Amino acid sequence: MSSLHQPVGRRQFVSGALGLGAAMGSRSWLARSLAVVAGTTATLTSGDSLAAWNAAPPAGFVPFRVPGKVVKITRGNDYASLMQKNELWPKAEVAKMMLERALMEFTGAPNMVDAVGRFIHKDDKVAIKVNGIAGQHGYTVAVNFELILPLVEALITLGVPAPNIHLFEQFPDFLKGTRIGVDGYDLPAGVVTSFHGNFRTKMPEVAIYQNIKTRFVTAVTDATAIIDMTMMKDHSICGFTGALKNMTHGQIVNPHKHHAHLCSPQIPVLYNHPVLQSRVRLHITDAFKIIYDGGPLDKLPDRRLPHGAVYVATDPVALDRIGIDVIEAARKSNGLPSLAKVGREPSYVNIASDMGIGIADLNRIRLQHVAL
Repeated sequence: MSSLHQPVGRRQFVSGALGLGAAMGSRSWLARSLAVVAGTTATLTSGDSLAAWNAAPPAGFVPFRVPGKVVKITRGNDYASLMQKNELWPKAEVAKMMLERALMEFTGAPNMVDAVGRFIHKDDKVAIKVNGIAGQHGYTVAVNFELILPLVEALITLGVPAPNIHLFEQFPDFLKGTRIGVDGYDLPAGVVTSFHGNFRTKMPEVAIYQNIKTRFVTAVTDATAIIDMTMMKDHSICGFTGALKNMTHGQIVNPHKHHAHLCSPQIPVLYNHPVLQSRVRLHITDAFKIIYDGGPLDKLPDRRLPHGAVYVATDPVALDRIGIDVIEAARKSNGLPSLAKVGREPSYVNIASDMGIGIADLNRIRLQHVAL
């Protein structure tokens, strides 16, 4: 594993970063947020008793990782040509084509199955965390079934047994938002789907952030590998929801207790825990549509925009940094102030970078845009 992705202990992070925060000034995002990080009471390894809950790839397999690289795929400038008649869901053949090209460009593999095989071994138990919260009423803005199905099919072709593939969400309506389980939208036989309801868990409690005890859900701890399927959306609390937040607040039993201070630094602190870090292999962003204000729910249809893109990365920080810029650009072009000016700056992305989870500096991020 690259040192960039090694979990960082609380003392190591706080002691090194407090000096940086002071140098940057007490009004900086870092100084403000570090005051909160300093209150974290447990190291991120959380004691030897939790080591058994960490995962490891199958023997001899090294998952493909490229820090700071993001691939973006688009197809033409006619959004309607990508979409079904309702212009809410992409055409199945288009979604598959864009996902395949994104994975091939990211890995250099000749096809989607070989590309998926760079991240996942046939002996892995794979959890796929989808995001359907904004699509739960009308299937409007959620990770699209047309993007989910070809990924699942590629895993099966790779040799992962269907029962070892588990797609999950927090609540049944969220899962339904992706159209998984809706009549006519069927996954291959044997593939597992579930919701955890913030209570399905096996692991013991651990205080990852301050004295708030939590647990990762069973869908996570039963897996050896996690694939994140997320979106680009404004968030009414933390400013932006994307790769990092879908992996943290969507996978613990008490997300409501981790929303204070704009979820910063809770998001990077939770993500940095070895139970999660040892499993996450790939991030896929469904950006056929984005929400630039009023998120994470789709309550303001006029704040939903076509974007017509699929993004792939192994670095969630770099992916979220790009996503934030997409949202900020949409806000500006629609006459809205920046997230910082409305008091929702997603500073957790910069903290995640300082913790070594990924790269937030745009000068170091390599965004590869391929227009089909």
